Amino acid sequence: MFITQNKTIFFAVAGGLAALALVAILSFGLKFGIEFTGGSTFEVRYETERPAQERVEGVITPLFDRSVSVRPAGDSSYIIQTPFVQDDEHSEVMEQLSFGGELEVIEERFSSVGPSIGEELRAKALVAIALVVTGIVLFVAFSFRRGMDTEGNYLNEGVSSWYYSLAAIVALIFDILIPTGLFALLGVALGAEVDVLFVTALLAIIGFSVNDTIVVFDRVRENLQVNRETNHKENFDETVGKSLTQSFARSINTSLTTSLVLIALYVFGGAVTQAFALTLLVGVLAGTYSSLFIASPLLVKFQEWGEKRNS
Repeated sequence: MFITQNKTIFFAVAGGLAALALVAILSFGLKFGIEFTGGSTFEVRYETERPAQERVEGVITPLFDRSVSVRPAGDSSYIIQTPFVQDDEHSEVMEQLSFGGELEVIEERFSSVGPSIGEELRAKALVAIALVVTGIVLFVAFSFRRGMDTEGNYLNEGVSSWYYSLAAIVALIFDILIPTGLFALLGVALGAEVDVLFVTALLAIIGFSVNDTIVVFDRVRENLQVNRETNHKENFDETVGKSLTQSFARSINTSLTTSLVLIALYVFGGAVTQAFALTLLVGVLAGTYSSLFIASPLLVKFQEWGEKRNS
């Protein structure tokens, strides 16, 4: 009941965070990685002494007419992202990274994505997210449809099944906005880029969050059914509040254990997976908040609006 009684406060917190994320996205934009813009990635390791980052940037940057990213990885490696490198340019880059043979450098990884493939991947990523969200809307609306039992009673009282979908979508928008806004800030501060792993993390966040939301919705439906079978009179906001109380510990424990795994992945997983782990971690926390403090309280708000409209 505490959550439903104070839903306005939780809506205000969510709105403030979402507004900050939106401002960050609109102000700074997103820095897309080479998977979406086209380019090449080198991961090189120095056998003896790793040269200073400024020295590496000094020999690589003049080779290209666009900006180059040089990031340390571990104690002896660098991850270098450049514009698209042709085969005949590859050896020249490695020659420069070895400073004319002065240092022994080993190429651990090299990958290239052409500009046309990058545009195609960006379009497919947007389509994938749109399809997932559409599927969730239809699934939630179907699962919580207002059917009737054999005695002619509604199986889902309170609000229409489409309001369940709408509440889930509002929660998902919040879940996507928060990590995306964070990445807009990290792009400016640390050069963090939006890549395929970021899109993968967003899709995973959507799945995690909607699962948590549906668990609470399902508990609401079960309690409505119990009230009807026992002829127990209870307001809809009381039923939602009771359902949240019953699901609260489960949601927090799930989020906590998942967060511990993601923190370990961020700390020990290396530079390649750090951004992926951070995105998932922020998304899991946002998803837990939206499931408990946005989606279900929204059902109460929709029901209140419906009563006012019908009165």
